[in-house]
Amino acid sequence: MFKGFRDFLLRGNVVDLAVAVVIGAAFSQIVTAMSKDLFTPIIGAIGGTPDFSSFKYSLNGSELLVGDFLNAIISFVITAFVIYFFIVVPMNRITARINKGKTDDPAEQACSECLSLIPAKATRCKFCTSYIKIEKKD
Repeated sequence: MFKGFRDFLLRGNVVDLAVAVVIGAAFSQIVTAMSKDLFTPIIGAIGGTPDFSSFKYSLNGSELLVGDFLNAIISFVITAFVIYFFIVVPMNRITARINKGKTDDPAEQACSECLSLIPAKATRCKFCTSYIKIEKKD
């Protein structure tokens, strides 16, 4: 019973996921601090208030923390910006370089009759001997 649990925990994707969650939490703290300590005061200085967290709105004795919500929105936008421009765009470029010269044409195709894998350029199935219709791509 414990062997199966150990194998599950030591599987590569579980360990990778755990590392990603820890790094994501640390990255979130960095972005939140950057937003709260650097960008929010700059934006607030333009508007006359150095920190948005002091913005509150009272409604029937309850306080709505509008400033904290604005800080969260700024943190989200900064996080999305950083992830897109520093992770997604470079990974797309790397993937494009790796796949450069590769074609989308598979080396094999499935026979329409017996569903066996045969070479893509074959005109007859080597298993059931049925003729294969070759589709031309434009």
